[in-house]
Amino acid sequence: MKKIALIVLAAFIGGAVAIGGYKMFERSTSGMTLAEKQNVLFASNPVKISSTGAVDFVQAAAAVSPAVVHIRTTFKAEGSAAGGPGSPMDMMEEFFGGRGGRRSRAPRAASGSGVILTPDGYIVTNNHVVDNADKIQVVLSDRRKVEAKVIGRDPNTDLALIKVDASDLPVVKMGNSDNVQVGEWVLAVGFPLDLQTTVTAGIVSAKSRAIGILNRDQQPTEEEYEEYQRTGKAPARTNSAIESYIQTDAAINPGNSGGALVNANGELIGINAAIASQTGTNEGYGFAIPVNLAKKILEDFKKYGSVKRGYVGVTFQELNADAAENLKINDVSGLYVNDVMPEGGGAAAGIKKGDIIKKVEGREVFASPDLQEKIGRMSPGDKVQLTISRDGKEQNVNVTLKGDESLNKPKTTLAAKTTGTTMSKLGASFAPASPAIKAKFGAKNGVVVTAVEPGKAFDNLDIPKGLLVTSINGKPVNSAKDVEAALPTSKNGKTTVAGIGPNGNYTFSFN
Repeated sequence: MKKIALIVLAAFIGGAVAIGGYKMFERSTSGMTLAEKQNVLFASNPVKISSTGAVDFVQAAAAVSPAVVHIRTTFKAEGSAAGGPGSPMDMMEEFFGGRGGRRSRAPRAASGSGVILTPDGYIVTNNHVVDNADKIQVVLSDRRKVEAKVIGRDPNTDLALIKVDASDLPVVKMGNSDNVQVGEWVLAVGFPLDLQTTVTAGIVSAKSRAIGILNRDQQPTEEEYEEYQRTGKAPARTNSAIESYIQTDAAINPGNSGGALVNANGELIGINAAIASQTGTNEGYGFAIPVNLAKKILEDFKKYGSVKRGYVGVTFQELNADAAENLKINDVSGLYVNDVMPEGGGAAAGIKKGDIIKKVEGREVFASPDLQEKIGRMSPGDKVQLTISRDGKEQNVNVTLKGDESLNKPKTTLAAKTTGTTMSKLGASFAPASPAIKAKFGAKNGVVVTAVEPGKAFDNLDIPKGLLVTSINGKPVNSAKDVEAALPTSKNGKTTVAGIGPNGNYTFSFN
């Protein structure tokens, strides 16, 4: 009896100490950053298995699953199509969160996933999961439903930080995505296809992948297209989007968006964001935002509510054998500087047009993600060392990054001119593109050409029936009425038709 009493007393004292310790922890960490809180939470947790070793994911799945949440969002109907132009799901529903099917005037619902980072309710997810949402509801692992508010969103990385009013929540430990290796085993955890918590396994297939999804809705301007026709040179653009995805073959499906990609230790190494698919469901290639990039973005959200991004202040293109031949240079790797912004950090450091960026902080640069992810983790005022090649000789330059104010001001919009084109002159009829067609071509909006009249403009341009038209004179179109409204004016008096076909993007201009 005495022994039992001692056991009960010890248990009571242990519980009291644990509760008191947590309360002290809660008070002492209130001013910490997300990363600092994580360090305190996991300081005593030893690594139990090798990240690239044992293929037993039981411990990792058990550690992570309770801290991956289901996010449900509601969007107001817009016009005759709920979630129409302006809804983030138009761009991303073929990857995650969209349910497809027939649209109506009823409010549209979508779903995704999120990862709890702190016991007091900070949750990371994708921007496209919560963008323009009227209501965000988080379903916790204990089946509680709680409302969430947005702390910050960034379409340039597709990241968002939301907050729920809760405490003592389970959390996922943030790992180090720089240490991730191709061939390493990983788990994807989320809520695919509205199923409950689902864990899938695969390997890291590649790193630093840019897939163009964050800028796929940017069509070339008329001036850019005419320049391309004359010179064959693709336009160089000042682009704030940062894509440096971890590619994995772990099965990822609609609803996984914003969920966790973790290593075999149960450490968060990425936020699942997209899949490469012709059908809208898993075909073996998923893409996750590296957690090291996410850390900086999330801290900015927490401190400022938005991202404070630093810029080198140059535009560039990736080099390969074909690009080097066109540019008449010998280098086949690195980033060729097309232009230098006069107020940017690159100009102040002496970078010139025609220079080739070969290294960033001593690490070789082969593609744009190699530079963009590194810069994306930094802030205005930070310094970065770039190694550039000029006239065949390499030199190091120290660039002080500058903020948005250093970017070139947008070009003055040209006055609109009447085109004189009518629906009759086009000689075509149109129908709204279905979600399946938009998913097939990766389009955010569009109309399908349903008929072409012989001898009229579309027939003369060989624009066939079935092609997807995304914009007329630079204006997005989703119906025949949109096409008609966009026809009368353009920047140069010409009618410009842009869209996507089996062979990629196309643009036609005619008087």
